Amino acid sequence: MPVLYADAVWAQDAALKVKHMSLIRFQSRETADVLMFAQHATPFLEAWGKDAKGPGVLLPVDMPRAKAATLQLVQAEEAQQAQQIADAKAQGQPVPSFEPIGLRQRSVPLLEMIRRCEGAEVEIVWGV
Repeated sequence: MPVLYADAVWAQDAALKVKHMSLIRFQSRETADVLMFAQHATPFLEAWGKDAKGPGVLLPVDMPRAKAATLQLVQAEEAQQAQQIADAKAQGQPVPSFEPIGLRQRSVPLLEMIRRCEGAEVEIVWGV
């Protein structure tokens, strides 16, 4: 019986990992699709004022605000990391490490998609 229990725990753990690894596909008629893990797309969607749990649309009229919100999100992350590094150095502690791929890198395909869709006046959809 312990083996069955261990298998059940492993299966439950694997299911949780798969749930957290779901993809969000951003689509438009102007660009190729942009795929992003949901955990990485959620901060962008929330910054745009959109619900990350279901389908959505970013209209061309909302794209300037979405670009600005994306850039603010990137700058906030970088400022927070710089502050954490400065605090660690001031306290004589080891410098913290961060994810090797930050919001700046993750934002590039989204910002390009927004720029092109805004110019062509087409919407971006996800979760459909």
